[in-house]
Amino acid sequence: MRKLLAFMNISLDGYYVDAHGDMSWAHQQDAEWNDFANENSKSGGQLLFGRVTYEMMASWWPSPMAHEMMPTVAEGMNSMPKMVFSRTLEEATWRNTELIKGDLVSEVRRLKEADGPGMATLGSGSIVTQLAEAGLIDEFQIVICPVALGGGKSLFGGLSSRLSLKRTSSRAFENGNVVINYVAA
Repeated sequence: MRKLLAFMNISLDGYYVDAHGDMSWAHQQDAEWNDFANENSKSGGQLLFGRVTYEMMASWWPSPMAHEMMPTVAEGMNSMPKMVFSRTLEEATWRNTELIKGDLVSEVRRLKEADGPGMATLGSGSIVTQLAEAGLIDEFQIVICPVALGGGKSLFGGLSSRLSLKRTSSRAFENGNVVINYVAA
């Protein structure tokens, strides 16, 4: 069975975007963090996005600036197969992207049961919540960023039942980020 990883940046107060939908606060660049991002981007697999995250990623990673600032990550993001789940998006134009309009949970369950590489969802908070509630996420890689926002969209906001997790590893970075890996308990 294929594994699904959820990679999320959150603030110290638990938000993945601020009250205005901005997440620029989550992108602190330094050599150590960039090395970590480069290694993550080399893991291959298939990326899953909701519409909002897809549109943000599709506007950035193919750009000349992304290739200049983070060439390894840009190459990985652009070359990996991607799926965007949306009922409103008319077409997906980013290279190697398939638009899925069907039921998220059913489609991901089908994908997990098929042969293929591992999968990851980056951001896409509402997708993560739905998939976590359905028990379809195998690992959570949560980046806690050293900023408090005071409001925004809460990671796992809207869960109808408790989600218990077990920490498998953690790593602190000089820029203040802390990455914690969890699996379902």
